[in-house]
Amino acid sequence: MTPPVDPTLDLERELLRTAPVVIGVDEVGRGAIAGPVAVGACAVDGARVSLGAPAGIRDSKLLSAKRRLEAREGIEGWALGVGVGYASAAEIDEHGITACLGAAAKRALAELHANGVPVADAVVLLDGAHDWLTPCLSTPLRVVVRPKADRDCTSVAAASVIAKLDRDAIMTSAAEAHPQYLWESNKGYGSAAHLAAITASGPSELHRHTWLRAATP
Repeated sequence: MTPPVDPTLDLERELLRTAPVVIGVDEVGRGAIAGPVAVGACAVDGARVSLGAPAGIRDSKLLSAKRRLEAREGIEGWALGVGVGYASAAEIDEHGITACLGAAAKRALAELHANGVPVADAVVLLDGAHDWLTPCLSTPLRVVVRPKADRDCTSVAAASVIAKLDRDAIMTSAAEAHPQYLWESNKGYGSAAHLAAITASGPSELHRHTWLRAATP
């Protein structure tokens, strides 16, 4: 098996030729059946990129929980700013996942703006092949989409790490009030034990009720 290749800052360097800041954006929890969707954002500028990224940053799916925590320390000391936005299960039921990805991303970008990142002048580097952010913006931003950006681009990989850690913490905390669903281990995704608990106990207020018909037997 070929080992994973570390992401690079090559695309960020290219984009920084035309903008003062690049903001890598990635989502976590899109496919879960419980809990919020989270969107992480990691802003970098020329000074940060010239330093090179800290070691250990990869797409969060390729890192253990311990490695994510180690990577987060480096990310927060290196990036111009990081932020995470959320959309709740109730919002997902009401508006659909695509609109909620955009809403969560806007909240992450608002956090960066509040912390002094010049979001309006930035290029937003979005993981995937579809721009789900622009339709949700009242003020347009320059958005660049790139398939596998979470694997290939350091700012997006860093955003995925921050979002994954924060969302996992939310689900682990929620598991204390709803232990039957085992969210501390499945983080709201449709594992066999999670689905069996829904069948036995019914869904909670944190479940995405519009998703459960297809997910449960």
